[in-house]
Formats: sequence, C-alpha cells, structure tokens
Amino acid sequence: MQPDPALGAVKTYRYLRLALVALVVLLFSAVTLEWVATGRGCLQGSISAYYYTPVQSVFVGVLVTMGVCLVALKGNTEVEDVLLNVAGMLAPGVAFVPTTEAGTCRSVPLAAMDVPSRVANNMQALFVAGALIGVTVAVIARRDAGSGGLGRWDRLGILGTAVLLGGGAVWFYAARRSFLDHAHGFAAVPMFVCIVGVVWLNGRDVRSSMRAGVAPARASRYVAAYRGISTLMLVSLVVTVVVSLATGSSEVVLWVEVVLIVLFAAFWLVQTAELWDRGLRRRAAARAPGRTAAS
Repeated sequence: MQPDPALGAVKTYRYLRLALVALVVLLFSAVTLEWVATGRGCLQGSISAYYYTPVQSVFVGVLVTMGVCLVALKGNTEVEDVLLNVAGMLAPGVAFVPTTEAGTCRSVPLAAMDVPSRVANNMQALFVAGALIGVTVAVIARRDAGSGGLGRWDRLGILGTAVLLGGGAVWFYAARRSFLDHAHGFAAVPMFVCIVGVVWLNGRDVRSSMRAGVAPARASRYVAAYRGISTLMLVSLVVTVVVSLATGSSEVVLWVEVVLIVLFAAFWLVQTAELWDRGLRRRAAARAPGRTAAS
C-alpha cells in the first residue's frame, strides 16, 4: 500500500507540535532533577540561570530544537507564519547568549567557563548558518514565485531575516560587551511576544472561520482556549519584565517564567487537538497570494 502524501503532511504537523510539548517536558525534567540534587533547597532566579548548572546542555538543546521546530512549522496564515519564523530565529540566540545572572546555588560547584569565547563561537556559527539558509530560502521563494514576483509576505520574511541577522551581527562585532550583557533579554522578550501573537491570532482566526461557516459551532471551545492562553501569556510576560526591572526579585521572575512556558506547551496541545486530522486550518476567506519565505 502506497503511503498517502497528504496524511504524511498532517502527521508531520501533528508531531512537530507534540515535539514542542515534549521539549518543555524535557526542560522541566532537567530543572526538577537539579532542584532535587540540591536537596530541594535551591532555585535559580530564572529558567535562563540554569545555564550555569548541569541543566546547561538540555537548556541549550531545547531552545535550539524549539527554534528549528518553530521555523519548520507552516503557520495557518501568513502573519502567523512570520511570527513563528521570527520566534524560531530568536530562540538559538536566547540559548547561545546566557543571562548575566548566574545564581547563587547549584548541585555542583560552578565550573570555570569562558562565556565570551563560547558566545563568540556559537553566535558566529549561527550567523553563518543563518545567512546560508536565508539566501537559500530567498532563491527558492523567488523561483516558486515565477513571473508574478515575490508576494508581500515573502518580501517581509526575507527582509525580517536580513534585519535580524544583520542587526545581530553588527551589534555582536561593534559592541561585544553590550551584546554579552543584553542580547539574551533582547532575544527572549521578542520571542515570547511573537508566541503571544501567534496564540491570539489562532483565537481570532477560529472565530472568523466559525462566522464564515467553515468551522463548526463546537470550535468555540478553541476560541476560548486560545484567548485565555494569550491573555495569561501577555500578563505573565509583562509581570516578568516589570518585576525584573523594578525589584530584581528573582523568585517572582522564575515562577512567572514557569507559568509562561507551561502556557506555551498548553497552546501546542490545544492546536494539536484542534488540527489533529487537518494539519492546517481551513481559511475563512481567500487572502492575497504570497507565502512567507522561511517556511
């Protein structure tokens, strides 16, 4: 029996989404094991601070893999696709440039590590890979567009990739100390803002599909789930930023980050359930042609 290509595509979407949930489980498992190893008496000030503990390999691996999954996933709309791509491109930067707050306790002594050298190696490799991938995607998009030329979202995707990589490279080479001190936060916050936007768009688009008669009335439960998750995500993100800047309270920041990551996993579970047999959502109405370049 010959495999069904359409079914294969649906399964690919399904398992990519579930993989994102599995990555969250992997990260939390590593953090929990580190907490147990300290005698249940030590929590870092943020999830990012676990870079300086035995969790480091899992932390970096999870973010890099997450970035690949987000870029590989095709969004249900052009806007969602752009946001997924931007979040995916930022995720490795969050992993490769650690927070400057190393924490005060861990299960093993803090090993001497040359963070600037690690960042230099990893980020330059990321710039090279990103540039090669960006050029390849641009060439493919131009070929697929044919005589009609690139669509608006193709152009926006290519421009966004160039701005992220080019701006990051200029910052890295021109102001290395500033990059080491601030690039982690400058990548992490926009990454989560993009994810919040993706969740909110899903709620809006399901509602539009219901009004157009494309989605059944029972889909309202997904609208409620997407709106609830996006609202809680936005509140969590704002609280994290405000508390971090105003008080420096590490405990609050850690737990708000935990909530944010749990909501991230919840979103992918909800979308997996909604699109289990479809892969992508049917659109309520025809949209202007043009696909994003990075997916």
